[in-house]
Amino acid sequence: MTNVINSDAAGIDVSAKEHYVAVPEDRDTESIRCFKSFTRDLHLMAEWLLKCKIKTIAMESTGVYWYHLYTVLLDYGFEVSLVNAYHVKNVPGRKSDVSDARWLQRLHSFGLLSPCFQPDNLTRELRNSTRQRKSIIEDMSIQTQRMQKALELMNIKLNNVIRDINGKTGHKIVSAILAGETNAEVLASYADYRIKATKEELIKSLEGNWRKEQLFNLKQAYDHINFLQQQLKECDNQTEQILDQFSRLTKDVKPLPKGVKSKNSPGFNAKQYLYDIIGVDVTKIYGLQETNALTIFSETGINLAEKFPTEKQFLSWLNVVPDNKITGAKVISSKVRKKKNKAGQAFRDSANTLWRANNPWGDYLRIKKAKSGSRQAVVATAKKIASVYYKMVVEKVDFDDEKIRNNRNEYFSKKLNYLQKMMEKTQLQLAEYQ
Repeated sequence: MTNVINSDAAGIDVSAKEHYVAVPEDRDTESIRCFKSFTRDLHLMAEWLLKCKIKTIAMESTGVYWYHLYTVLLDYGFEVSLVNAYHVKNVPGRKSDVSDARWLQRLHSFGLLSPCFQPDNLTRELRNSTRQRKSIIEDMSIQTQRMQKALELMNIKLNNVIRDINGKTGHKIVSAILAGETNAEVLASYADYRIKATKEELIKSLEGNWRKEQLFNLKQAYDHINFLQQQLKECDNQTEQILDQFSRLTKDVKPLPKGVKSKNSPGFNAKQYLYDIIGVDVTKIYGLQETNALTIFSETGINLAEKFPTEKQFLSWLNVVPDNKITGAKVISSKVRKKKNKAGQAFRDSANTLWRANNPWGDYLRIKKAKSGSRQAVVATAKKIASVYYKMVVEKVDFDDEKIRNNRNEYFSKKLNYLQKMMEKTQLQLAEYQ
């Protein structure tokens, strides 16, 4: 019989309206109770668990319904393990909320459940602001598409002659159009000197059919973008304040030079903040720009080694390694599991920037694509970036570009020697048949 490890364990099946709580059968005459999801009922649940002398609790990570319950139970001093619903889905017998709660309690009492990664409160604040920032940028992209559609339906081909409709030139021209200006020559005069298109091309692109309904749509999208840009500035200010709290926890370090800012880069020097907090410049890693580096830090936190003692655990959590299923000493399945992980996606986005890069990982990405396809190539390259990131953050070592290039040169030398040997062997075989 399996030994009981957590004798004072409880299990909670979480839902939107009510939570079912199971405790050991000898703790109360009614060992499974149902509590509503209102705040008052959550406190009643915690008091009942204290009465039953419960010390540790397992609960499923169902949507966002677990969050407030999780924080309430922590305030009462319980050890709360948030577990992946995928690991406990095989409930024996007929499935119900009552059986789910009892099954969670039994598994947790035998020590068969592993808690999910949960950040500290400061990291959670940073995570919220960075996720909000990404959501705002996605909304801005949608409104930009609506502006482009409105212009296209009026046959205004501005998008064909300028790269960014939200840039300096595009902003001035759209503002003038909404102010009532329809003369193509006047609108073309607002172009910045850096625009590569000729004045004649600009004038031709601004000749169209000015329809009232499309001008209305254009104004709606334009005003929405201006609002979102203000929201983005406020979000950047909030993020900078949280990062400043992190940097106070670390020692003063040398200042870094400001990098080249991209279109959607933060409005502050995120690269310097990350260096102050982590102690190494992770943006030196191939493909890892400051926006993705900030996202990864907000998702993983400052104490990476405590949350993930080994590199394998970190890579598995990021979902950049295959989930191997082995039976009879044979691998029957080896696929990367389909699950959402924002830090893992940030590493994938970094790998995606290397398609035309002139560095060892750019070469690796292109070679891997030829063998296995684009998706597998991106995941494999993301794994390399994540491995180096983990080593740099945990061991506080700088990015060694020379070592990676030497390893790549050594690989190509070995491959060249192998091909030469194969060529000589093939030539000998050919000579025997002649």
